[in-house]
Amino acid sequence: MTGLRSWLIRRLLLGAGQTAAVVLLVFALTEALPGDAAVALAGDQPDPARIAAIREAMHLDRPAAERLGAWAAGLLHGDLGSSLVSGRPVSSYLADGFGPTLLLAALTLLLLVPLAGGLGVLAARYEGRFVDRLISAVTLGVYAVPEFAFGVLLVTVVALHLGWLPPTAVGYGGELLAHPAVLVLPVLVLLSRPVCSLARLVRAGMIDALAAPYSAHARRYGIPGVRIRYAHALPNALAPAAQQLARTVDWLLCGVIVVEALFVIPGLGTVLMNAVAERDVPVLQGLAVVFAGTAVVLNLAADTVVFRCTPRAGVAA
Repeated sequence: MTGLRSWLIRRLLLGAGQTAAVVLLVFALTEALPGDAAVALAGDQPDPARIAAIREAMHLDRPAAERLGAWAAGLLHGDLGSSLVSGRPVSSYLADGFGPTLLLAALTLLLLVPLAGGLGVLAARYEGRFVDRLISAVTLGVYAVPEFAFGVLLVTVVALHLGWLPPTAVGYGGELLAHPAVLVLPVLVLLSRPVCSLARLVRAGMIDALAAPYSAHARRYGIPGVRIRYAHALPNALAPAAQQLARTVDWLLCGVIVVEALFVIPGLGTVLMNAVAERDVPVLQGLAVVFAGTAVVLNLAADTVVFRCTPRAGVAA
């Protein structure tokens, strides 16, 4: 337990340092963006005097170091700041977009874990045979297709040509659960690559676990094959997949922007694109910090699972 506690403290300190580095990097990158919210609000034919007045009202005329200090102090108190365009708290923008993004991520994970695990176990059970080769070929081929291209293909064939499902969420409002057909194509796109990578990891882990001495020893004692696969081999095979699953969750929450844009879903991706178009720097910074914090927490949770499954590997890390 002492080893786990010291390891957690080291990882927490590392995560805090990573988050602080992201805060500095995000501020530096947003400072380097061309134009600002004052230019966007000034219209198509901006007047320099009007731009200067807007910058003063938004405190954009202050030195960068002063604005960074004020922003960092707010972050320490849980204040992400306010939108330069609307004046609304950044947290309210996150609250508006978090629901649809979380719904897509939750539905994807609900299908991802059993589907990837089942495919990996099935491929490992029939290692080297037709079923294994088929699963490996399909997962490799699907993984090679970018999400955007796969989404466009699904919209073209399933929605527009066959007319089975709606192509976008336009006209359905924010109540996506009331119209589940709208969610089918986005979830399929989000599933396409993660299920392939996780299935291949589970397959590799299962093959190694089934070939391990403890599995051979269990077979000699007459333990049924189903129990060996699911009670002994599978828990050991899931350790490498746990970290990949954490990265997948992080990607679902932070990298769903392309899918939301393609299917016009009002999630965090839409909030981010609107903020970029309006040069709304506080919203951009708030989203980036939340995404970074989410990534740190998820990877810490995955590393803890791996540490508990393989303590020696965790200590060495």
